Amino acid sequence: MEWALRRPEAGVNRPPTPNGLGAPGGTSEAADVALAAAGDQRAFERLYRLHVARIHSLARRMTGAEGDADELTQDVFVRAWERLGTYRGEAAFGTWLHRLAVNVVLNWRRSAAAERRWIEAGADADLISRTRPGRPEALDLEGAVARLPAGARQVFVLHDVEGFKHEEIAAMMGVTAGTSKAQLHRARMLLRSWLE
Repeated sequence: MEWALRRPEAGVNRPPTPNGLGAPGGTSEAADVALAAAGDQRAFERLYRLHVARIHSLARRMTGAEGDADELTQDVFVRAWERLGTYRGEAAFGTWLHRLAVNVVLNWRRSAAAERRWIEAGADADLISRTRPGRPEALDLEGAVARLPAGARQVFVLHDVEGFKHEEIAAMMGVTAGTSKAQLHRARMLLRSWLE
């Protein structure tokens, strides 16, 4: 395949237009999905360019690390290419791709390699909750979200940023809705304490 992960540049994230003509030459997203499912790499590259910034942003917010977000974004699009045949068109392609991205990030988080990375990076929940930035005015919200413990960060991003309900988050993460609510509360309390 000719396409590869390219960092989204500022201003390049062009959302699909209301009439679905987001691809060059007036090709609709639905047509590109059908062409890509039939093996057309150029059609898939147009889909990639249309959605890469949003998927990368989601991965970065959920992982808190730029390098991991790059890898996961690439993985999402590789899996999307492999699974295009399973896309039934019941939801918009962007919705299907977003759900695939969330699942890829959550599976990555569950992996042993990710666990080792979090431990080596010192992402101990007690340590993080005791650590306060030296100058609160120097801490932005995105930086604070990146400092959250993994579970709390994922629930915060999925609920408060992406708009998922606790029941949906629970199903995606393999926890109870109560755990999702507790993690969200914890995330909000930590953010409030760091940003005050």
